[in-house]
Amino acid sequence: MERILVVGVTGAGKSTLARALSGRLGLLYHEMDALYFNGPGWAVNGELSADVARLTAGPRWIVDSLGYPEVRDLLWDRADTVVWLDYPRRVVMPRVLRRSVRRTVTREALFGGNRETWSGWLSREHPAWWAWSQHGPRSREIGRRAGDPRFAPLDTHRFAHPDDTAAWLAAL
Repeated sequence: MERILVVGVTGAGKSTLARALSGRLGLLYHEMDALYFNGPGWAVNGELSADVARLTAGPRWIVDSLGYPEVRDLLWDRADTVVWLDYPRRVVMPRVLRRSVRRTVTREALFGGNRETWSGWLSREHPAWWAWSQHGPRSREIGRRAGDPRFAPLDTHRFAHPDDTAAWLAAL
């Protein structure tokens, strides 16, 4: 495990697990949303593909994302391991709701200096709405990739519950 993708739906705990694995394995951790959103107003990084190509050219890294469409294949082609947090909505939704309420109340600075706002909760792009609406499609996409012969060389670890993930992490 030297080039790891931690994948799953919004709110599954990808970033938290990626940080823990980074520390435990001494891998460089890259937060995909921080690479993607690089300025005020949720500005999108026009150099995302080049940035991801550069960081994944290295021998040891971990990224917390299935990958945005423009870099998804690149990430999956260069990874050697996929850790799939395949959690049900009943696990994910309370997590994403708690996180978004905390971020909104505390005005926590996020990627590119952006913040979650109360008015943002009305947008279909808000993490809570996104987690709900994309749970099925995102899970199916990861399942297709995990079963694709092109990605058969990847060492895939699929966890259906956070307790299983925690046990695996503790055993590393």
